[in-house]
Amino acid sequence: MKIEVFASFIAIGALAFAAPSHAQSDLRADIAADYDQNLEALFTHFHENPELSHREFETSKRLAAEIQALGYDVTEGIGGTGVVAVMQNGEGPTVMIRADMDGLPVKEDSGLSYMSSATQEDIDGIVKPVMHACGHDTHMTSLVGTARQMAARKDTWSGTIVLIGQPAEERISGARMMLEDGLYKRFPKPDYALAFHVSANTPTGRIQASTGISYSSSDSVDIVVHGVGAHGAAPHKGIDPVLVASQIVVSLQSVVSRTIAPQEAGVITVGAIHGGFKHNIISDRVEMQLTVRSNNPETRTQLLDAIDRVAEGVAISMGVPKKLMPEVIRSKTETTPPTINDTATAELIRAAFTAQLGEGVLLDKPREGMGAEDFAYFVTPESGVKGVYFSVGGTPANEVDDAPSHHSPFFKVEPEPAIKLGTEAMVIAATTLFNQN
Repeated sequence: MKIEVFASFIAIGALAFAAPSHAQSDLRADIAADYDQNLEALFTHFHENPELSHREFETSKRLAAEIQALGYDVTEGIGGTGVVAVMQNGEGPTVMIRADMDGLPVKEDSGLSYMSSATQEDIDGIVKPVMHACGHDTHMTSLVGTARQMAARKDTWSGTIVLIGQPAEERISGARMMLEDGLYKRFPKPDYALAFHVSANTPTGRIQASTGISYSSSDSVDIVVHGVGAHGAAPHKGIDPVLVASQIVVSLQSVVSRTIAPQEAGVITVGAIHGGFKHNIISDRVEMQLTVRSNNPETRTQLLDAIDRVAEGVAISMGVPKKLMPEVIRSKTETTPPTINDTATAELIRAAFTAQLGEGVLLDKPREGMGAEDFAYFVTPESGVKGVYFSVGGTPANEVDDAPSHHSPFFKVEPEPAIKLGTEAMVIAATTLFNQN
């Protein structure tokens, strides 16, 4: 559905801010001016008004209106609440830039003056507190800043730019839903795709851009352990699913250490376990929730198959009858392959960052965990789209060691340097791709 601009002041502001050509103006100065005039207030708005995955109704409307006011052809409702904006500017490649929109069900305790107090009904029907506890407010704000600078500098690039406001990254399902809704069929299919993530663990002023893997795969797995209920004082009369589930948890910890190669990375974490109702009752059911991470398809398959084997094997060893074997359920929606940067494209962009932002801008350090990103769906090998995902520092260097983690109620970043550098880096990256030939 094509949207209509519902905020005339946005359009007026956009026209008033239309920058002169690149030859007459400095990119960094223009971004700084845009931050003071537009982006700072926009970031505050997004931070104060977060929305949950698949519930980004007002967020997507605001993002769409901001970008349409800059002259882009904007469509809403792709993959649910997704936003797609297109600007064609002559012959050349198609470059897609993506920002995610959703917040998290976390009650904010950051102490910021613009702290979120929002609540919202989640897709499970439960009203929850909502917080931008992972920096998606930064990403959206920078996307608008990038849109403005690219529109103002059409004399410096040729081709088609596609901007994406993606829903439900936190449930690693929004990218796939946009593709299933025809993203690459209804709109220009990109030759290249770009995205960045603000990082509380990276100093402000620095960028990390891998030439290989950026994020691990992720799979959500549920295990339902069945038993036979009985009195807690007569355990021999039943089959205790709490005991079976406990043994499954312990046995799963041997999967990574004893079934995959030592040089390969893998994680199986049991994030939740629920069972029973009262002290003296043996229940007949325990529910477990797992997250599984890996860096390549082979290890991913090994880990997932091992969960099936361990759950059944433990149950058999503890006398659970065949008709009560555990159910292992792999989520069909909360799943994503690894995000792997195209090496040649990443090297090209890294060289552009160094040339235009300075020798010290790139920070190369090992990944500290196995976080996942559904941006991977946009750049799968079979898609033919070459992707680069980088991160931008969000915390002053002297505070990085003590910075609250992403997804924490205390999470916060320094928005001004992150948005300014993220926008400048994205304009440089996109322009480099448009002009590489």
